[in-house]
Amino acid sequence: MAMLALIASRADAAFDWQAELQRCRSLRENVAPLLQAGEGISAVGRSNRSVRRCIWIQRMAVRKKIPGAEAW
Repeated sequence: MAMLALIASRADAAFDWQAELQRCRSLRENVAPLLQAGEGISAVGRSNRSVRRCIWIQRMAVRKKIPGAEAW
């Protein structure tokens, strides 16, 4: 069990949360016109793999209380 916790902590340390959050912010700016046109986030997310990944990253960042994380 201790090894699993150690591996998980190393994985978090290797993941650049700030860079991913910045990439997701720029992606959100590109998706915003679709959302304003009436497309739902789930419809946009189903059609675009990177949008789904950003939604997941945002949820995990909010859950882990990473600075700069915000819910979509």
